[in-house]
Amino acid sequence: MGAGDDAAPAKAAMEVSSSSTSASPAPPPSVLRSVLLSYAYVGIWISLSFSVIVYNKYILDPKMYGWPFPISLTMIHMAFCATLAAALVRVLRVVDVPASPPMTPRLYAASVVPIGALYALSLWFSNSAYIYLSVSFIQMLKALMPVAVYSLAVAFRTDSFRRASMLNMLGISAGVAVAAYGEARFDAFGVALQLAAVAAEATRLVLIQILLTSRGMSLNPITSLYYIAPCCLLFLAVPWYAVELPRLRAAAASAAGLARPDVFVFGTNSLCAFALNLAVFLLVGKTSALTMNVAGVVKDWLLIAFSWTVIKDTVTPVNLVGYGIAFLGVAYYNHAKLQGLKAKEAERKAAATAVPKPDDAEAATRLLPEKDGGDGDRKN
Repeated sequence: MGAGDDAAPAKAAMEVSSSSTSASPAPPPSVLRSVLLSYAYVGIWISLSFSVIVYNKYILDPKMYGWPFPISLTMIHMAFCATLAAALVRVLRVVDVPASPPMTPRLYAASVVPIGALYALSLWFSNSAYIYLSVSFIQMLKALMPVAVYSLAVAFRTDSFRRASMLNMLGISAGVAVAAYGEARFDAFGVALQLAAVAAEATRLVLIQILLTSRGMSLNPITSLYYIAPCCLLFLAVPWYAVELPRLRAAAASAAGLARPDVFVFGTNSLCAFALNLAVFLLVGKTSALTMNVAGVVKDWLLIAFSWTVIKDTVTPVNLVGYGIAFLGVAYYNHAKLQGLKAKEAERKAAATAVPKPDDAEAATRLLPEKDGGDGDRKN
């Protein structure tokens, strides 16, 4: 028996009940339950994001698992995510592909391909940075993401220039610079990789708004993986063939087993990466993207504490002071975004209530000729 068969008797029973007794309004949802669910979604996302970052660090760091092939790791993730996303969309039909507008080959080439290329660069550079930098310092550098997104949004004219916002961005940048100055394990190449990853990711986010959102296309994390992961995998194959394939062959010849990844380790790592995308879908769908941004700040502090206490990475007082400055700037950025969303919502409600009713519009139309005629009589 399908879901529709169960719903029909229930609907009939409700109709009989409503015809015999007065209908009572449904009780409002529990505020406490909503709050607890929101905290649960945030906790799931933080846990999975935390796990993926630490797991990637464990695999790539030469002092830990010791498999320093970031492009290969990213390609494993993309192949795994593309396969599962295709199963969820085409076989299980958990989510539907966007139908308005439909994803045509021309739209895919013009919109998804550039986003997939930037996503490949972002993942490649960010995973490579784990070989050279500590987890705590990478999280501090990621605080530059709002700076990059806002600067590119102003450059692409998707956001307006505001002096207060730019001063806030300069404050975040100054905080990150102080944190970098106090980094005990500073590596210029690793910093360049992470900054390149931030730039690629920020450009990807801005292009999503320009190429997809502006055209009325909305992709959730599952459909995003369904379209973008195969494209990303193809783009990663180019640097993989030129950079890592010779190294993998050399590793296979010199050290038996180094080039052959452990199925359990890489399988669970890929599963965590895919589950993280599901958690993003759950968190943004049930709360908001702003909630995820705020939760990301909490996650960064947890990762810094974990890196300091468990991995034993060195975190200096200057690191903490610099990141504290950047943290205040990011917190203000999120607060300003929240206030902007509230203002837009208030304007929308005010516009909805200010729309005249059809009867009022017709009455006003009837009164205008009479008023004009009266004025004309007085002029004569």
